[in-house]
Amino acid sequence: MIYTQKSPALLIIGLSLLAIWYSANTGLLNTLLEHLASGKAYPYQDELNTLPLYFGTFAVITGCWHWFGVHKEGHLDYYSSTIAGGMLILFITMLIRWFIAPEIAVISAHLGEIGNTGKYLHDLLGLNYVVLGIVTGIVIVNVFSIPEWAKNGVRLSRLGLKTGVILLGALYSAAELKNLGGLSIIMIGFFVLGSVGIVLWIGSRRKISNSMGGVLSAGMGVCGVSATVAVAPVVQAKPVEIAYTIGTILLWGVGCMFLFPIIGHLLDMSYVQFGAWAGTGILNSAQVAGAALAFQPDGIETLMVAEIFNITRVLILPVIVLWLAVWYVKKEGTAATTQMNIGHIVITKFPVFVLGFILMFALSTTGIFAPASHYQGKYFGNTPEQGFQQENLLKPEQIQFIRAQASNIAQEDLLSALARLVENGKIMSIDDDNSIRRIINAQILSDEANAILTAAHKAVRHTAQKIEAFRQWITWLFAFGLVGLGMQITVSSMKQAGGEPAIIGGIVGFIKAALSLIVVMLLISETV
Repeated sequence: MIYTQKSPALLIIGLSLLAIWYSANTGLLNTLLEHLASGKAYPYQDELNTLPLYFGTFAVITGCWHWFGVHKEGHLDYYSSTIAGGMLILFITMLIRWFIAPEIAVISAHLGEIGNTGKYLHDLLGLNYVVLGIVTGIVIVNVFSIPEWAKNGVRLSRLGLKTGVILLGALYSAAELKNLGGLSIIMIGFFVLGSVGIVLWIGSRRKISNSMGGVLSAGMGVCGVSATVAVAPVVQAKPVEIAYTIGTILLWGVGCMFLFPIIGHLLDMSYVQFGAWAGTGILNSAQVAGAALAFQPDGIETLMVAEIFNITRVLILPVIVLWLAVWYVKKEGTAATTQMNIGHIVITKFPVFVLGFILMFALSTTGIFAPASHYQGKYFGNTPEQGFQQENLLKPEQIQFIRAQASNIAQEDLLSALARLVENGKIMSIDDDNSIRRIINAQILSDEANAILTAAHKAVRHTAQKIEAFRQWITWLFAFGLVGLGMQITVSSMKQAGGEPAIIGGIVGFIKAALSLIVVMLLISETV
């Protein structure tokens, strides 16, 4: 079978990207970009000056080959057939990120702040390029359908999400993983085991089959579709029961992906709090990533926290498989269940991308990816050569304000660090930076003084340029994957949830989301 379609679509996409690049570089888009920036610097100018040229040139060359070339059955034909769909997703992502999402922000700002929230409508609803991309994908697949020439590429989009998770492993430090990992083990252990147990308990009372209860408990408790696939042979789930479970996960997860960021903004959650909540309360890895990026679209700190919790949940999968195997044997006791090779099932069904993440983290621990003195995504630098901006020096009035409150500090080392900050207008050393952070965390000074100290801290803690570039590529990978994910969310697939599984899944999903939110708000601070 020949998969590559003879279509001009890829060539048209390429020419459109080159037109955008040309317009951005010749100034034809200046008026539009000034409007979208609303008096500020347009944030995506560098991307507009480069990415459309690179990808447009690639799309034009491959588009000519698709349309006019001779295609033969084989591996090359199969993989080349994914390019058109992949470029369609990327093109949609670019249009939304560069033009549509900023325009919605402009309209939202003109409408004014919502009540006493201090936020605009697009902030509260999370109407950023991530959410809009997912919604666009959902609309395309359900209203217009995916064209034949793009279908293989749309299926490939999941690879973007998994590749992004693997690459995230390179950005963690041992200290971060120690703090977040310990926290995630406690929370995930409690909520995963609790969710599985509740599904089994409710299922027994609503008289669903043991196989249905087993596969649904894994999907709702552990990591969505991956757990469903891993547990299905252990509990001998029928195809229709697997479909019910995946439909339930999709139905609940899609709702969470849109609602969680709204609730997070309303509660003014920190990135650590929201990441912990999303990684615990949302079922599927892709949905976790979607919610985290919807909450913080222009950074990956929330995503990094959420994925640690998500990875921890996946790592518990072998324990759940073993538990459900024992449970099912006790319930059914058939010869087929007692002769299963549980170890083989776990190994063959365990998500490979998790192993990739662990490998990248192991390499990151050696320092191979990070510049010297790099820690928690940033490094200390207070000279222009190290990235310090002179406009970040404290202003005279700020110095006077800090000096007036210095008498509130009793500890000599903290007072000395503050004196050096006042004298130089910036933090002079890593030790001083640590002391200033101690002052901020102790809430010794007023809120206004703490805001000045926080700004001084952020001025000397920079993200290295190669790390920043790496983060941007990871963000693009996730954005690409999430738009493709939207193109795979159909109304018909969500209808597969069925009656009883949907009811049980909804109850357990709500309990987990609500309780994990309470735990996060009560026990997790902005930093760990």
